[in-house]
Amino acid sequence: MSDITPFLPSQLYGVIGWPLAQSLSPLLHNSGFQALGIPAVYLRWEVPPERLAAFVDSVRLLGIRGCSVTIPHKMALLPLLDRVSEQAELAGAANTVYWDGEDLCGENTDVSGFLAPLAAVPLENMDALLLGAGGAAHAVAAGLRLRRCRKAFVATPSNRSHLSLAERFGFTPVLWEQRHDVPADLIINTTPLGMRGKYEKESPYDFSLAAPGHVASATDTATGSPYGGDGGAGLAYDIVYNPLETRFLREARQAGRRCVTGLEMFFGQGDAQFRLWTGRPLPAASRQVLEAALYGI
Repeated sequence: MSDITPFLPSQLYGVIGWPLAQSLSPLLHNSGFQALGIPAVYLRWEVPPERLAAFVDSVRLLGIRGCSVTIPHKMALLPLLDRVSEQAELAGAANTVYWDGEDLCGENTDVSGFLAPLAAVPLENMDALLLGAGGAAHAVAAGLRLRRCRKAFVATPSNRSHLSLAERFGFTPVLWEQRHDVPADLIINTTPLGMRGKYEKESPYDFSLAAPGHVASATDTATGSPYGGDGGAGLAYDIVYNPLETRFLREARQAGRRCVTGLEMFFGQGDAQFRLWTGRPLPAASRQVLEAALYGI
């Protein structure tokens, strides 16, 4: 008689998108379930836009416990749910589906993931420059609004695509050619520039041209924040997580800025999803598996 206990997952989770590019979410969440002994499995589901409503019906019918949501469904999903969070409503998109009692709910954990490494940062005393205006930029903008960032500017290479975001969140639109004139304490890259592949050698910002910010404030010093308050050059945040140090971050570090990598946001949003679904944080093993897959460390 075998001593092996069969793994029989009784809870079903997954990620939906169309087309569904290579996703690290199954690796992240399945490693978490296994490390914690949770009888669950996380799958990949390619769902074309015209079948999204039918898929949500299937979630209700089959009792699927939760979903991650990616392009192009994040906005279209909202009216199909029973409730959405303040974060999801503010961002205008949901990247997570979960159950609260009998209600099928939507959350935007990209907002939580973005804010997680900034918990000790006094955003209310800082000016931010947001580069990019896509879906991730909307989550970042929602986070800046929720944390009451003192002033926020936004710019895109097209000089057009950021205008609706600026109007929605009350940000100041800036011409791409004038982005270096903004005295930003926090500069955030949400463009694909720097991502591994054809954009890897590029950066959306030249830190040698950056106008000085206002990071050396008394409030910064009082909070003991690791970002600013010491007469430094401020903070740079890149949501690109592969490679770990992009050209944007490398040049920011060389210019004296503290840096936050995209891995922090990616892991943070996944951790927030896992907490919604299980009530528990992702274990250290999940972070280790993720870093091994991305960087071989």
